[in-house]
Amino acid sequence: MDRAEMLLIEKYIHQDEELKRYVTEHRKLEEVLAEFNRRRYLTPGEQVEQKNTQKRKLREKENIIRILDKYQQ
Repeated sequence: MDRAEMLLIEKYIHQDEELKRYVTEHRKLEEVLAEFNRRRYLTPGEQVEQKNTQKRKLREKENIIRILDKYQQ
């Protein structure tokens, strides 16, 4: 996320529970992906899990952007 989005998140996260939930989940997924990236080798099952995690993280980001768009208007 870019700086403008991060500033909006900081501004509205305490008053918007939906935004807070999506941001929290997005951060958790970032941590999971970071763990995958630290590993030297992923089994085929872990590769599938990594891809699914990436997709979930992208959906969370899309949800965050959707909410931030209403604050930018």
